[in-house]
Amino acid sequence: MKDTLIFVGIDVSKARLDVETRPTGEKESVANDKAGIKALVKRLAQLQPTLIVLEATGGYERQLAQALVRAELPVVVVNPRQVRDFAKATGQLAKTDSIDAGVLAHFGQAVRPEVRSLPDQVTLELRALTARRRQIIEMIVAERNRLAMTSKAVGKRIVAHIRWLEQELERANQDLDQSIRQSPIWKENQEVLLSTPSIGPVTSRTLIAELPELGTLNRKQISALVGLAPFTRDSGTLKGRRMIWGGRAPVRSALYMATLVATRRNSVIRDFYKRLIANGKLFKVAMVACMRKLITILNSMIKHKTHWSESFLKTA
Repeated sequence: MKDTLIFVGIDVSKARLDVETRPTGEKESVANDKAGIKALVKRLAQLQPTLIVLEATGGYERQLAQALVRAELPVVVVNPRQVRDFAKATGQLAKTDSIDAGVLAHFGQAVRPEVRSLPDQVTLELRALTARRRQIIEMIVAERNRLAMTSKAVGKRIVAHIRWLEQELERANQDLDQSIRQSPIWKENQEVLLSTPSIGPVTSRTLIAELPELGTLNRKQISALVGLAPFTRDSGTLKGRRMIWGGRAPVRSALYMATLVATRRNSVIRDFYKRLIANGKLFKVAMVACMRKLITILNSMIKHKTHWSESFLKTA
């Protein structure tokens, strides 16, 4: 009979997977390829762990995470900063792949991070297209800045490069739109999002790709996931300002621009913003509050598959 709770930490690098199991302390290392992952998943399926913890490593963890999900094993991909802070708090200052695997297993045992569904391959592809679009925009901005301070001869080449990048941006937009149209659920969600004053194609694409949980969580959970939940900083008699922390930066950036427009063109957000400013709130504080209100409204709209209407907002 299996009474002992088992926690597995896996440190993922490009070439290797370092594994440690708690409480036994058993360690192993396998190649981060199809054969190594297959063997590891088979062993873990026999072990029946309580939780498997991986760090987000920029994509190297995806193949393993998806294989674990297909095997119906409880896996969670955590923020590396959280794990590093946990390691420091427990006095583990040294850092190697083997040590990191042990820290991940210990983190899983002590913190018990919640297991959430991982994005499927189609969602990952959409997220990659969205990220590529952001990179192209950054390159266009950089080239335009260089153009302002370069020689005439070099300027011609920069102008040519900007034109090429703008064509790439248009192709990226077309690829994103095509991907969304091919999914009935994404298409319906985009139509719901676009019905909202101040939400345009860029914001809707970003929310669909980077925030697939939209419509499945409650208002507090979705705010925390985006990084809009305020945290207190009080100690003794000192009362600090509440601050937002963490969350998904791409979503927050897109939502900020949408909210900025909403404070002028969306009657619900505009009136809310004006009340906050009239009550003496600073611009940034008011903007974060408006962003939080907007994302909770969108969350409710997606949940109920309802387009924007003030009558719906009164009952939501």
